[in-house]
Amino acid sequence: MGMMSEAPSSERVQIGFFGIRNAGKSSVVNAVTGQNLSVISDTPGTTTDPVRKAMEISPIGPVVVIDTPGFDDEGELGTMRVAKTKETLRRVDVAVLVVDSTLGMRPKDRELLDIFEKLRIPYIVALNKTDLMLQVPEAQAEMTGTVCQSRASSGTAEDLKQSGSEAGQRTVPHAEIAVSAKTAWHIRELKDLIGKLGKAKISSRGLLDGLIEPGDLFVLVIPQDASAPKGRLILPEQMMIHEILDHASMALCCQPPQLRQTLAFLAQSGKKIRMVITDSQAFAEVSEVVPEEIPLASFSILMARYKGVLEEAARGVRAVDTLQDGDKVLMSEGCTHHRQCQDIGTVKIPAWLRTYTKKNISIETSSGFGFPEDLSPYRMVIHCGGCMLNEREVQSRMRQAKEQGVPFTNYGITIAYMNGILQRSAKAIGLSL
Repeated sequence: MGMMSEAPSSERVQIGFFGIRNAGKSSVVNAVTGQNLSVISDTPGTTTDPVRKAMEISPIGPVVVIDTPGFDDEGELGTMRVAKTKETLRRVDVAVLVVDSTLGMRPKDRELLDIFEKLRIPYIVALNKTDLMLQVPEAQAEMTGTVCQSRASSGTAEDLKQSGSEAGQRTVPHAEIAVSAKTAWHIRELKDLIGKLGKAKISSRGLLDGLIEPGDLFVLVIPQDASAPKGRLILPEQMMIHEILDHASMALCCQPPQLRQTLAFLAQSGKKIRMVITDSQAFAEVSEVVPEEIPLASFSILMARYKGVLEEAARGVRAVDTLQDGDKVLMSEGCTHHRQCQDIGTVKIPAWLRTYTKKNISIETSSGFGFPEDLSPYRMVIHCGGCMLNEREVQSRMRQAKEQGVPFTNYGITIAYMNGILQRSAKAIGLSL
């Protein structure tokens, strides 16, 4: 089953550090993490690719820290770096904008603030290099006032004086703090602020939120096929078992061929089944075996609910019925090298789609953190369950599709819909479609 005790990256608070070259961004990252994550030199723009590191930071807990290249990078390589920075922003839970306090806010800093606002990312402006400003007592008093004000706000929406925005225009939770990476001044306070803005992620709900009580029995139907690495369960299955145990409930796991026997045994014992949860690929087979009175859902549908995309995806899936010859469908997968979905997005769903629609449709695929900016060529987007992407990234992709008028759904919901059992699964989790 692998290391089930470790927090997967998609469940950690993702903290991104941004800023223009030579603002001391990498030095602030290293001061916050206590580790030398980034190469630091006197040459502006040393960080060339986003540097990602999973770690524990007190008082926040499990996090992924991402140090990005300078946002004012020039030339062709610089353009690629800026594009990677923008891509990184789609999955960040808390953004830290490091500003050189000796220079103040630059146009590129303000551009980043506008992106944080557009993507609704809680952010902190860290005014770095204050050791150079604190030679003058008046400046020291002013800086101390800044941090006290931001700490007292606990990250609520307040106007950033240096942002150039009118008061009240910035609506995302944010704060401002003066720091010095060189002397470690206010680094602890910066970490506290990051913790406050990231706390919504830490206390996030579970896959079975509102669907589980202590003592409940869940039957998990888990096909053992090539989609899981040898000897391990895929992430949604691990998360589900963890959550059921955390709620002092019971998980009985079986493969599809053993389900009938399992249900018969439980019927004899008189133990009521709270819900049967199956892998999407076995949905059709499992739904025939599970009596109507027992709620039936899939890992994928519960994951879509957990990621906050279920209702939109349930609406988007209806586009399947409107597909015509020559239409392009984008199959998008969050995994890259160790593909947890194996051939489901590239082979199985495309084949089922063609059988269901009886149309000659064209399939294109994207994987990992790559996702097209322009979705206009596609009639619809069918995304994987997103278990390897964090909630913000999945919602960002959904929002992007919605803004461009392209229906967005996911693998499990598409499979359930084409099998005529989406209604049943939605009903099991209290969603009326």
